[in-house]
Amino acid sequence: MSSADAVRDSIYRSCMYKDDMEWEKWLNLCDEDFQYSITAYSPEIRNDMIYLSGGRDEMLGMMKMLPKHNSDHSPLKRHCSVYTVDLEDDGATATAVSSVVVYQTQLDGINCHVDAGSSNVFLVGRYFDKFRIADGVAKFVEREVKLDTRKLDKGTHYPI
Repeated sequence: MSSADAVRDSIYRSCMYKDDMEWEKWLNLCDEDFQYSITAYSPEIRNDMIYLSGGRDEMLGMMKMLPKHNSDHSPLKRHCSVYTVDLEDDGATATAVSSVVVYQTQLDGINCHVDAGSSNVFLVGRYFDKFRIADGVAKFVEREVKLDTRKLDKGTHYPI
């Protein structure tokens, strides 16, 4: 597998693991120095808003707390398309940009604007990723999720 293919594989596996709420498998794709953030540009304040920011240890702590949260259990499914993979000359690092759309299927219909069993777009944005590549494996060093969507519904404490 080429380094670019290894990067794509890590991106797509990260989506699949998060879809299935397999948080440890997702974090195993991440380097020890991993940094994660969710941001969105606000034209009103002409600045980025930060919804979530933390390192691998903070993400691990959050994953352990998720079962204790009062949250919407309607499943989220990510549809991701990798736009670019840029390998550095050293062959040991890379960056990638991907589009992501997250769909949510309502379990109970409590939400007044959707019925039980219906699916809707939860959010739209892009992944901006940095990787460290060793032995044919691409590990996330950094992921910034830049959202176009700024109005987020309940359940948004899950990593995107």
